[in-house]
Amino acid sequence: MKKILLRVCIALVALIIIAALAVHFFLDSAVKRGVETIGPKLTKVDVKLDGVHLSLLSGAGSIKGLAVGNPEPYKSPHSITVGTASLALQPGSLFADKVIIKSIDVESPEITFEGGLTGNNLKKIEDNINAATSGPHGTNVANATPKEQKKANRKLEVDDFKITGAKLTATLTDLGGKTITIPLPTIELQNLGTGPDGITPAELTKKVLSEIEKKSVEAVSSSAGNLGNLAGSLTKGLGTNTSGSVSNITRGLGKFFRRK
Repeated sequence: MKKILLRVCIALVALIIIAALAVHFFLDSAVKRGVETIGPKLTKVDVKLDGVHLSLLSGAGSIKGLAVGNPEPYKSPHSITVGTASLALQPGSLFADKVIIKSIDVESPEITFEGGLTGNNLKKIEDNINAATSGPHGTNVANATPKEQKKANRKLEVDDFKITGAKLTATLTDLGGKTITIPLPTIELQNLGTGPDGITPAELTKKVLSEIEKKSVEAVSSSAGNLGNLAGSLTKGLGTNTSGSVSNITRGLGKFFRRK
């Protein structure tokens, strides 16, 4: 009898391990598939993700190789690339009405700011998300299947979202396509979706992207000295009205940044 009970216990443990591995694999692949299917419908650009890892026991997770494309007519291949990001969530909330994410830490992303007086690529993606969503909470994704819509409407709570060590590459069309590379300060958003309605993935994406675009504009604006040098190099050899050309360019950029 003892041998039979021992065998039954071993079999049950084996089944639990297999089930846990199956659920783990399903969750990882489901998150990856969701990002790569819903992401492009929201942003209107390609979104690729190399891999996702989530632990059902600890709630720890990681995301690797996120690449967000660039909208037309911008020429850079990507607007945002992330090598690694880590997250921590309440494991039990994965199967609840609202997934509670304690923290998301995005490490050293590379962000491309491309544009000038008439707009930029990051703002264009933000506008695309606004155009792709509707309804009282902006969660009805255009052209989404019912299954995709259900995922897009999933309630989230994000207690802390942080981006550290970001590098911004700014290509300014109003300065003849000149490029500068500058660091971005830490970006942190807290207490997102703490109410009963939570926050949807689309709403979270809009908030994060809006903050990235805002900080990018501020960072480029604070590099006014570098912009002046770039403007001067562009106007060399243009004749006697060089100083006027520099003044026009820098004055135009000032208006652009004030509008933001």
